[in-house]
Amino acid sequence: MSTPFEPRVGDWYRKPNGETFEVVAVDEADETVEIQYFDGDLEEFDFESWYELDLEPIDPPEDWSGPFDDLEPDDLGEDVAGHGPVGDYLDEIDRED
Repeated sequence: MSTPFEPRVGDWYRKPNGETFEVVAVDEADETVEIQYFDGDLEEFDFESWYELDLEPIDPPEDWSGPFDDLEPDDLGEDVAGHGPVGDYLDEIDRED
C-alpha cells in the first residue's frame, strides 16, 4: 500500500512497524522529504520513495522528550525555579523624587 499523503513539515506519521516520526523538511527542488523519528534519528526519502511508504497519520506525541532522552536536568541551562520568587524587580531601582 502507498501513502496518499503530501509531505508537510510538522505532520506526524506511524509506520507499520510502530516507528513514529515527524516531517521536518521538504525540498521541492531536490524532491526530498526529511523526517525525524521520535528518538531523534533523521532519515531522508526521495519523493518516489515517500509515496511508496505505508503510513498512518497520527497526532504529535504529548511527550516531546524522545530526542532528548539522554539529557540531564543541568543540560537544559539554569534552574530558574531555584532563584527565588518572581517579584517586582523595579522596586530595587533607586528612584528620583
